[in-house]
Amino acid sequence: MALIHKFITDNERYVLDVNSGSVHIVDELVYDMLDPDQLADMDELVTRLKDVYPVADIEQAYGEILELKKEEMLYSDDLYEDIARSDEGPDYVKALCLNVIHDCNLRCKYCFADEGEYHGERQIMPVEIGKQAIDFVIEASGPRRNIEIDLFGGEPLMAFNNIKEIVDYARLREVEAGKNIRFTMTTNATLLNDENMAYLDKNMGNMVLSLDGRPSVNDKVRIRFDGKGSFNQVMPKIKSMVERRDPTKQYYVRGTFTRENLDFYEDYKFFKDEGFDEISIEPVVLPDEHPLSLRSEDIPKIKEQYDLLYKDLLESHRKGEEVKFYHFNIDLSGGPCVYKRISGCGAGFEYVAVAPTGDIYPCHQFVGNPDYVMGNLKDGIKREDLVDQFRQAHIYNKPVCRDCWARFYCSGGCQANNINFTGDINQPYELGCELQKKRIESAIALKSKIMEEEQVDN
Repeated sequence: MALIHKFITDNERYVLDVNSGSVHIVDELVYDMLDPDQLADMDELVTRLKDVYPVADIEQAYGEILELKKEEMLYSDDLYEDIARSDEGPDYVKALCLNVIHDCNLRCKYCFADEGEYHGERQIMPVEIGKQAIDFVIEASGPRRNIEIDLFGGEPLMAFNNIKEIVDYARLREVEAGKNIRFTMTTNATLLNDENMAYLDKNMGNMVLSLDGRPSVNDKVRIRFDGKGSFNQVMPKIKSMVERRDPTKQYYVRGTFTRENLDFYEDYKFFKDEGFDEISIEPVVLPDEHPLSLRSEDIPKIKEQYDLLYKDLLESHRKGEEVKFYHFNIDLSGGPCVYKRISGCGAGFEYVAVAPTGDIYPCHQFVGNPDYVMGNLKDGIKREDLVDQFRQAHIYNKPVCRDCWARFYCSGGCQANNINFTGDINQPYELGCELQKKRIESAIALKSKIMEEEQVDN
């Protein structure tokens, strides 16, 4: 089981203590002294390195390493496995995805949701089902005060009138129940107008605005009914939404990269040049046979793009031009809470999705799959076997993850991707792992470098 992880980003050497989350920027000597699984004794290190470094420097560095080890900032013990295996407490739902519509007015070529239909019929969530979903999540959240609700589709704004009634009902119920409900909407932005933008800005804690980057990239894959690209229709509306966005509330312009734009750093730059400072460009997830799918041979090119992103984001910070890149958001001050480190998003027990029919699924990526119907709003969750399967799918029950340095940051990967690509919830999706590990390295390096430079300035 890896206890430390070493990597180089932009000629800087980083050491991550896996269990504590401590990060160290080190010189070549210390970097060469540290092995992943254990610290060698001094005599062995002197024998190994004396022809490269002075013995006195090796001895001094060894003492400093021992001090960090004593302080549990290097080679620290794993304190979480017993917690994971002994957690038999009740499950409380903290987040809900409301599939308010199974229909869409675009025909994106990579859509996992069967162009909004989720392999079923086109339908809008009735207001009463939406209200029942609000009651369900308030009850299922137990003592939790904060609840996240994602409004999803298809294209949610095709059901805008229903959404207003559902959200307004939630605002009444949260007061009655002593809860704080934060809404997010993911939209393709085609239907944004002055009326709904004012409402969304007021009521959505986060807006995810879908656009794939440069016009030539977007219009190859995000297609309208008439076969034309959507860029010219969408970009002015996204800009208008962002311009009126309350600065205390979040938004992301969210793109997807496929084999058509492996140079997605150029799409990031395009977004930044257009004035957006909260950006997400995420890898497409498709079967290998799909013409837009990412392949193992694409990994080196993709990693180059993340290196370019690192350099650009660091330089932007130095200039005081802060840009948030979704996949590089990371907390080095103490890391995520223990349960998130172990179980990730909590799909299937802390996070569930509700379809327009009122059926409940482990997450939005399972909607429409009859094997993963957990229950319905009328009768509640009945498939306790599914709940238990997802709750037990933590990093300590995933053999590959147990020995992986990134386990506390990716938390075992996306459960839906694991099932869809390997047929086993406990067997991670390999290509996704490779990309995730590179993103984590880049994020750790970026945050560490910024913190180091800020300490020097102070």
